Amino acid sequence: MLKEFKEFISRDNVLDLAVGVIIGSAFTAIVTSLVENLINPLIGIFLGKIDLSNLVFSIGEAHFKFGAFLNSIINFLIIAFVVFLIVKAVNKTLPKKEEAPADPEPSAEEKYLEEIVALLKKQDANK
Repeated sequence: MLKEFKEFISRDNVLDLAVGVIIGSAFTAIVTSLVENLINPLIGIFLGKIDLSNLVFSIGEAHFKFGAFLNSIINFLIIAFVVFLIVKAVNKTLPKKEEAPADPEPSAEEKYLEEIVALLKKQDANK
């Protein structure tokens, strides 16, 4: 069982996934800091409040923290946009896959062979 686990963990796709998760976590921390420390204050200037995460409205005893939700949406949009840019850049650097060529035009020899086969089938049908 230990050997199987070693084979599983040493596969390329498992290692790539682990690296992606670790880098994704670090990147999320960077984007969260960007949103909280730079973007939210900028948006807060226009809304008249500095911290969006404190925006709350209440109905009775229920408190709706829509400012924190706005922060999450901004984080998501920034991360999605950066991932889009990364994928776009990677796609430009990768070699383009060649499309499968369409069926090539049959050679003259192949056409003659098809005619001969058709004639032979016609002779067999007439017998």
